[in-house]
Amino acid sequence: MREILHIQGGQCGNQIGAKFWEVVCTEHGIDPTGRYSGNNELQLERLNVYYNEASCGRYVPRAVLMDLEPGTMDSVRSGQYGQIFRPDNFVFGQSGAGNNWAK
Repeated sequence: MREILHIQGGQCGNQIGAKFWEVVCTEHGIDPTGRYSGNNELQLERLNVYYNEASCGRYVPRAVLMDLEPGTMDSVRSGQYGQIFRPDNFVFGQSGAGNNWAK
């Protein structure tokens, strides 16, 4: 079976990615804590394409979130589904590019 690693980069990529994960979680019956709360066996089908199942029964997105500044990561973490991501999968710098794309 295939497994997909989702890579989100920058402010736009992380904002779109956060919405993507909300939709995927809803489609598969995953609640904001990462637990299955659906009511249809079809929701469990191919769940491991996008998620790893943790030992405690939680489903964790197979995703890496990157940005040059921590602000976008903070907004993703504070969002409705922000707690389902592994903290180690957030990669960010301490200062952004400041609209200077030569950095």
